[in-house]
Amino acid sequence: MDSLAPSRIWVMRLSYAGLAMVILFFHLLPLDTLPKRWASPDLLLALTLAWSLRRPDFVPPLLIAIVILLADLLLQRPPGLLAALTVAGTVFLHSRFGNHGETGFVAEWLAVAVVLMAIALLYRIVLAITSVDQAPLFLVASQLVLTILIYPLVAGASQAVFGVRHLTPADAETLGAR
Repeated sequence: MDSLAPSRIWVMRLSYAGLAMVILFFHLLPLDTLPKRWASPDLLLALTLAWSLRRPDFVPPLLIAIVILLADLLLQRPPGLLAALTVAGTVFLHSRFGNHGETGFVAEWLAVAVVLMAIALLYRIVLAITSVDQAPLFLVASQLVLTILIYPLVAGASQAVFGVRHLTPADAETLGAR
């Protein structure tokens, strides 16, 4: 029951926001000024999906929207597009797989991979419709593949370091899940 205490929930929400700020900080550091041939994984998106799938009470949709919108603004992406797609993806994952601690990790990983692909595809479609310059397809594909591959590490680190685990059936019932 300790993981359901309101103070723990708020500490974890602040932890998520703090981790997001650390990821953004290191993303904005000018460590390498030469163009890369491949894109690094989107750790913020992987972290958001891992936490929202395992403990949606730690990352409510409004917090996700605020954090990803801030990332959009800082990283000079179209404001709100990735935030909206991420919120839609997390809500979809929660409606399909949320509060099911008995779902295997491979099924979770596959679901996250499908959602990541849908987010990337919809993002490119909207940018193409609005005639916004886009990154080359190879860079987007490399980032997508690396994000899918790094998801198990992010989920494992979230569980090992922060204790972000699936709810037990008793905890889910306490929170009012079906």
